[in-house]
Amino acid sequence: MITKGIRGAITVDENSVEAIKSATLELLYAIMNENNLKVEDISHIIFTLTNDLNAAFPAKFARTDMGFSEIAMMCFHELDVPNSLVKCLRVLLVTNCDEKFKPKFVYLKGAASLRK
Repeated sequence: MITKGIRGAITVDENSVEAIKSATLELLYAIMNENNLKVEDISHIIFTLTNDLNAAFPAKFARTDMGFSEIAMMCFHELDVPNSLVKCLRVLLVTNCDEKFKPKFVYLKGAASLRK
């Protein structure tokens, strides 16, 4: 068994606890579904948020609403590059998998522009 990273991002409607929670759960559920993952497949998760999002920690919602209580998670601010996408939550989910697994990255809402 090896580990592979799955990238994803979503824009958040506003800097509020509820908006960050909603975006976090939407993105994580989409990544889990798209990659056919189970909670026990996940090694660890790194979240980043742009500087305009600081009302809540995304890891809290993964732990309390998705059962990720045994998964190591960290939250950081994204590098503040001029003219970059605002109100953006990014994730790097690292999964334990076999070598043939092909990660499917998930970019939702305004973050879809990051993959063009």
